[in-house]
Amino acid sequence: MKHPLPLSQWLNPTRPDETCIAWLGTREWQLGELRQDVVTLMQALHTQPGTRWALCFENSYLFIVALLATLHAGKIPVIPGHCRASVLNEQQDLFDGILNEASLDCAGPQIVVSAGSASTHGHDITLPPIAADSVIELFTSGSTGQPKKIIKPIALLDAEAQMLHTRFEQRLDGCRVVASVVPQHLYGLTFRIFLPMACGLPLHASMLYYAEQLSALPAEHRYVFISSPAFLKRLDANLTPPPVSMLLSAGGMLPWKEVKETQSWLNVWLDEIYGSTETGVIAWRQRIDNGTSWQLFPGVTLRAEDDEWRLLSPLLNDEQGLLLDDMIELVDDGFRLAGRRGRVVKIEEKRVSLSEIEQRLMALEGIQDAAALPVSRGGRQGIGVVLVLSESAHQQWQASGGKAQEQAWRLALMPWLESVAVPRYWRVLDEIPVNSMNKRVYAQLQELFS
Repeated sequence: MKHPLPLSQWLNPTRPDETCIAWLGTREWQLGELRQDVVTLMQALHTQPGTRWALCFENSYLFIVALLATLHAGKIPVIPGHCRASVLNEQQDLFDGILNEASLDCAGPQIVVSAGSASTHGHDITLPPIAADSVIELFTSGSTGQPKKIIKPIALLDAEAQMLHTRFEQRLDGCRVVASVVPQHLYGLTFRIFLPMACGLPLHASMLYYAEQLSALPAEHRYVFISSPAFLKRLDANLTPPPVSMLLSAGGMLPWKEVKETQSWLNVWLDEIYGSTETGVIAWRQRIDNGTSWQLFPGVTLRAEDDEWRLLSPLLNDEQGLLLDDMIELVDDGFRLAGRRGRVVKIEEKRVSLSEIEQRLMALEGIQDAAALPVSRGGRQGIGVVLVLSESAHQQWQASGGKAQEQAWRLALMPWLESVAVPRYWRVLDEIPVNSMNKRVYAQLQELFS
């Protein structure tokens, strides 16, 4: 495999127009088409005064068109982390316009992005250079319940792709990339977009939602599958296994039982990635037994500070490093993860802000106070909430037997929250218990769901 290309060279004119960039079914997009589609969108962006443009795509090819056109136009790509129109309307101060693959019910400028005809090629196209200090703005669930902006220099994303190429080059060579994760989060952005584009690997334009789609991949190619524990738990061993040469997962730990079942079906051991939007990749492990330790990527170090750990990494903006939310335990051959601090938790590999859930609940009529927490039942994790209601709302909740009112609350939350963040377990109290420092007693709240 050739040395990975930085983003500024993805449309390098020395690469053949016929280079396959992406495919969907029988449709293939080649590099010449990508150049032309980027130019078309870049010209449209030049007519727009706004600087920050939200990228709202699931289609990877159109995402790449929008990402490159925005940067070549001297604009800033903004990745809001979702494509929900109701929340985009609420977050209009984060961007000046929206780039998307279908018109959304949103206020403000929008450009619907589409691919040109298969015969369209970008011959003799000269694009303005991408500035060396270009950045992407990503938004994650912050601990306050408000979106947290993470500024990622393109140079650091290029460095991350280089780091992954160095570690996995031999196994990536000759593969195509398929994914069950969207490019709206850093894991999908890094592994589904930057890694294949930098390394010249064709990528699947659509996200895989079902195991049947994975099984149906054409057998004449080999694949790298970018996935998550939530998807891998739903694999069906009765289906025909596809020729997957490398399997990657991030966002949470897959139970050992499912790791073994996945290996038995695909005949490949799972590679897990540890990192976050703030940090980029930190460590990896190939899970060949249940006690496999994490190994840091080259140049990444951890430094103990009291009972916390500071990350020092070439993928961070700050040379002083970053204190991690995770609790870490050093072992002889690496380290292990021992839990998570803070008000952001992961449910089925999605970051869920407990503070945002509480704020959304208290915006509903009749809810005076709310406490949200992760609850484990039968090996699965969901969100439980404890509510304090007004007198009239409490009477209505009692009169309905609780269930009807809980369903009404769920429906009211669905336009605003990821499905995994909508509470599954409900408790109503006269007041939420606190200690002498007026801090909520979460151990006592957990007992309510035992």
